[in-house]
Amino acid sequence: LGLAGAVMQGMTRNPLADPGILGVNTGAACAVVAATVLFGTRSLQAVVWWALLGAAVAVVVVYLLGGRGAGRGTPEGLVLAGVAVTAVLGAVVSGLGVLDADAYGTLRMWSVGTLSGRELPVLWEVLPFLLAGAVLALTVAPALDAFALGDEAGRALGVAPGRVRLLGTLATVLLSGAATAAIGPVGFIGLVAPHVARLLTGPDHRRLMPYAILIGAGLLLVADIVGRVIARPAEIQVGIVTAFVGAPVLIWLIGRNRSASRKAVAA
Repeated sequence: LGLAGAVMQGMTRNPLADPGILGVNTGAACAVVAATVLFGTRSLQAVVWWALLGAAVAVVVVYLLGGRGAGRGTPEGLVLAGVAVTAVLGAVVSGLGVLDADAYGTLRMWSVGTLSGRELPVLWEVLPFLLAGAVLALTVAPALDAFALGDEAGRALGVAPGRVRLLGTLATVLLSGAATAAIGPVGFIGLVAPHVARLLTGPDHRRLMPYAILIGAGLLLVADIVGRVIARPAEIQVGIVTAFVGAPVLIWLIGRNRSASRKAVAA
């Protein structure tokens, strides 16, 4: 999730990009719930493929919506598109739960993001997709540095923007879809981890991405421990804990981004 966030932020030149905020995780979750409720899908292998399909559709829809209207291409425009898609897909998930409460009940814990019961067999099922996504992400890392200067500057430096976007989107779908299939839709890891990594390494994506992987894993582990400790003997799901931490970070980043935009206009 941390690596997917780093790719999305670099690819869109949007510091607010995150698989959870832009609806990618929710798209994957919606597809999994639909497959479970409507088609009786239970095997993890099938769940992974449904999650990848849902993530891909969500990415396309968010980019199409975020690229329309007066705010097209802006960080806030993409965030608003992601919020809209997340809201719609969340409503679809709730509706599917009403159609078949028993089937949805098996996914209730998973649907908010959880590490409970996630043992090694789950990891082995999604590992090929995670590795493929990681390889693609690391492959485009040097290009993302040139891409940060804009499409025209990137072309002048030998970077093909279309190819970078295609590979970056594919990496994001593989990473986010596989992660969501394994533990459910956990938000804000992909937002926070790249920003922390950037503070430690600077903007070079070749150094930033490995740090984002480690920081994302550490954040998820800490969130899970906190959720198990503060509500003992009960447990707060890890997705809820990350939302409590990540939402203030998102608000702060939006404020900082708007302040920077005003200064640029004034200059």
